[in-house]
Amino acid sequence: MSCNWGTELWDQYDNLEKHTSWGIDFLERYTKFVKERADIELSYAKQIRSLSKKYHPKRSREDESRYTWCVAFTATLQQLNELAVQREDLAENMNSQVVCELTRYVQELKAERKTHFQDGRRAQQHIESSWKQLESSKRRFERDCKEAERAQHVSDRIDLDNKTDGEKRCSLKARQTAQQKQQAAEESRKDYVASLNQFNQDQHQHYHTLVPVIYQRIQDMEERRIERVCEAMRLSAEAERKVLPVVSRCLDAMTDAAESIQPRKDTRQVVEVYKSGFEPPGDIEFEDYSATMRRSISESSYLDNRVEGRRHSRRLWPFLRKNKLLTLLSSPRQPPPPPPTSPSPGGVVNSPQSPPPASREPITQRLNDLMSSGSRTRKQCLRSLKRGLSLKLGSSPADCSHLQPEQRHKKLQARINNINQEIQKEREQRDALLKMREVYERSPQMGDAGSLEPRLEEVKQNLQRLEEELRRNQVWLSEADSRMSDHCRRRQSGSCGLNSQATTPGSSSMKQLDNRSPASRESPDGSYTEDHSAELHFKSRSSEFDDDFEDEEPLPSIGTCKSLYPFQGQNEGTLSMLEGELLSVVEEDKGDGWTRVRRNLEEEGYVPTSYIKVFLDNSAKGFVQNSRLV
Repeated sequence: MSCNWGTELWDQYDNLEKHTSWGIDFLERYTKFVKERADIELSYAKQIRSLSKKYHPKRSREDESRYTWCVAFTATLQQLNELAVQREDLAENMNSQVVCELTRYVQELKAERKTHFQDGRRAQQHIESSWKQLESSKRRFERDCKEAERAQHVSDRIDLDNKTDGEKRCSLKARQTAQQKQQAAEESRKDYVASLNQFNQDQHQHYHTLVPVIYQRIQDMEERRIERVCEAMRLSAEAERKVLPVVSRCLDAMTDAAESIQPRKDTRQVVEVYKSGFEPPGDIEFEDYSATMRRSISESSYLDNRVEGRRHSRRLWPFLRKNKLLTLLSSPRQPPPPPPTSPSPGGVVNSPQSPPPASREPITQRLNDLMSSGSRTRKQCLRSLKRGLSLKLGSSPADCSHLQPEQRHKKLQARINNINQEIQKEREQRDALLKMREVYERSPQMGDAGSLEPRLEEVKQNLQRLEEELRRNQVWLSEADSRMSDHCRRRQSGSCGLNSQATTPGSSSMKQLDNRSPASRESPDGSYTEDHSAELHFKSRSSEFDDDFEDEEPLPSIGTCKSLYPFQGQNEGTLSMLEGELLSVVEEDKGDGWTRVRRNLEEEGYVPTSYIKVFLDNSAKGFVQNSRLV
């Protein structure tokens, strides 16, 4: 069925004008719709990217790469970021291929529509002007005809009454007037006929030539607009279809990441990370209280209490909250805070607000105390010296002796692997430089062979340094492995000995302490090492307390203290306390403004001296004073 607006809608000019205007409005609304959708896609991509960045693991967290569930989540975040990229591409394609093109086409369409309807309006005006001219000639012809008929009627009536000469003259004049009116009517008739013919011609041309052509152009314009809407919708769908394969691959990658999670492997990894290499503690020995000994506070009782405390700490170390060797030997790395009020309370001793003497720093003071003290207090002085040195240096030992045996083995092995990789790179670089030097020697025009000597020397020094470091770490690794094997053997033999001793509860505790194996002197973290630097300087005087120092047993209380203000211990080695709390004093202030206190057998740490009021025991105070005078 043929459809032509020029023939079918020849009389619907106004409706066509309204319809085409509505079509352009629809195209503008669709362009706005696509633009807003592109903005939504961009906003969605931005939010997805921000979400992925927010939950992406930090580089400082090494645990994220150890477990499969962490790796899977990281992969999911990466794919989510890729989805955001695809959404951004979709929005960009919609803006460039649809929104921009439709915006330009709407302007062109408005101009074309305006031209077509201006042509139609001119044709309509022309036919209306021709119709008005026809109506004018028709009315004039009608008027002239009526006047001629009226003049003829008057002339006939005068002729019938023709009696006198005057009447005859009037009859002649009326007859002449009637003839003039008839001539004017004839001319009007001719004009009316000419106007009618012209209008019919114009009307035929208007409705059969001009209007069909104009309306056909408007129809073609409307069809092109509809086709452009269709093309824009298709491009929008194609733009989204184009990113679907990538989105599908991202979703498949997310599924693969989820399926790659291995619970059993992760639980094994936890064992690899946190395994210490120690054996569980043995049975608790029988302690005979039937023969109690009442001793006064003396040097011997002081040492017995130290040995007894060491035995308890050695047996019950798995139940402690923290590793005291790492916590208590590292004092806070900053000066103690000032007290909340000023001046300091009367019971405060050694306030950190008063600066220490300029000539005696804390480490120097501790070293002098170590040289001038007796054998009983050397352990405390050496601990304080070690604490001060750790405060100055602030670094862990290079041989990783502070780590647990299993963790030390893994740390050294990883370090050896890294060194081997660096050695391999240096060797490859050395081989490449040697080959380049040979080429330069054979072909001097290619380069100077002597210019490579500084680089070769540098690579050689790097290799020597790396090989020396490799040998040193291999020695530490072999030492750690031998200690782990010896420790396991001693643990097994020690457990057998404890089982045999459990059947004889009447044996004395001092005898059991004297017969302890060397393995019992190891600290819970497996970092039992002899202090070779101190052995060079104090070898003759330190042999009697080296073992006790390495055990890090709880020190006896030398007094009590009352907290004057609350303190939040946020640094490593400090102890939090409440206002008015009673604590035991373990070690006095050494000049750095910190006092070592104990809350119970498990909680020890340093608190600011200006925050407490110290009450030293008479016997312990006298013992400390006497030991300092030795």
